Amino acid sequence: MVGAGVAGLVTALCLAQDGRKVLVIDRQGVGEGESLRTTAHLASALDDRYYNLARWHGADGARLAAASHAAAIDWIEHLVADVDGQCGFRRVPGYLYSHDGDTSRLQKELDAATDAGLDVTYLEAGIPDLPKLGPALRFERQARVDMDSYMATLASQCDALGVTFLKADVEQVEGGTAPRATLAGGAVINASAVVVATNVPFHERVAIHTKVAPYRTYVVAGPVRDGALPDALLWDDGDPYHYTRLVESRDGTGTLVVIGGEDHKTGQDDDTTAFVRLQSWARENLPGVESFTHGWSGQIIEPADGLAFIGADPGGEDNVFVVTGDSGNGVTHGTLGGLLLTDLIMGRGNPWADLYDPDRKMVRSPGGWLRENANVALQYRDWVGGGDVDDVEALAPGEGAVLRRGIHRVAAYRTGEGEVRTFSARCPHLGCAVRWSPQEKSWDCPCHGSRFDGQTGAVLNGPASSPLEPMVLPPRMARDDD
Repeated sequence: MVGAGVAGLVTALCLAQDGRKVLVIDRQGVGEGESLRTTAHLASALDDRYYNLARWHGADGARLAAASHAAAIDWIEHLVADVDGQCGFRRVPGYLYSHDGDTSRLQKELDAATDAGLDVTYLEAGIPDLPKLGPALRFERQARVDMDSYMATLASQCDALGVTFLKADVEQVEGGTAPRATLAGGAVINASAVVVATNVPFHERVAIHTKVAPYRTYVVAGPVRDGALPDALLWDDGDPYHYTRLVESRDGTGTLVVIGGEDHKTGQDDDTTAFVRLQSWARENLPGVESFTHGWSGQIIEPADGLAFIGADPGGEDNVFVVTGDSGNGVTHGTLGGLLLTDLIMGRGNPWADLYDPDRKMVRSPGGWLRENANVALQYRDWVGGGDVDDVEALAPGEGAVLRRGIHRVAAYRTGEGEVRTFSARCPHLGCAVRWSPQEKSWDCPCHGSRFDGQTGAVLNGPASSPLEPMVLPPRMARDDD
């Protein structure tokens, strides 16, 4: 098992329950990739709208999608039922409202979601205590959970069943009758099956990456006045959209509201005001918000047709399995992914297998697939463009920028001590030029979402499996200004 996030741990736990010997490998530790960055909306009312899912996957596919995410929520509820505090799990309603007052989309989703089997009603008067947001759809039996507690529970139950954890960096995965994973340093681990549950697969270059697109999403949180907001999942239908829920403060002194949104393609359209815009939106639309005490961002992998890719490796590596493309529903996609992958590895049938098949074709959703891949192609134009700055002397401590040096693009970062670190700006995955993210202090690839530490060049997110290459800054020549 490569990856100790939700998908990796659920798969590990289910396989261990079936008597399999399981090793979980992660470079950082349990949940330290993207799982602990989620806002943990547990929803069968999926982000990409059921009228789209029915168009892309057919009416039966939409019903299976609804049923599979509902089953994931049920599985989580059962897992935490006997845990002290139940990991903060609570069933709550979900509310979808129009971002611009146009309710025609709500009516369309009402019909599609009802056909898919969800318990949904149209509220002309809007969300209780939030009439300003306008008419809304109410979805029953959605939920929320405390991700720290949920991940700790998954890890402890894995440990109790003999699952082994290894903190290491996997550089290569090979399939076949005896698949194996190669660690940094050359050590080889042999297995009967390998699951790549690393947010985005790093072991192949093309098969999945043309079907998904990486996005950064931003989150702020802070105390809210008691009773000012309903205990529910709230989200609008904008693009990008806003999503909101409540959570109890860790010290037990009150309630926090968690607000997310302002998504953009990773490595593209970075804007240092994203957190400020979220705060402004919250103050304008949500009563009782007093201040903001937390802020973070996360990486979302958007599939071209609204559903994750879960199953046998589409690149043809036998006995290798992948789970990626979580969209905005990472916790439920990851959980159902573990259930599905366990059935596949154990040789059992599963009604969701075809729906989530990583090798499925984008026949019914060509528009999104073409748009995202055209966007990727455009990013390679950076190689013929100028740099962000002309000289490293323009960099303040803690800042990075890409410089042009002849045919080279150089990623330069000035440390807090004033030392300048320089790397080739070429992403090791497929050669796109990385860009500086001022919010995350990282080098981000605008093509496929690989991210690298600003100071060391180390991999933070795949699909790249190797760091940025250190590079001596070439001298500046007159033609660099051409």
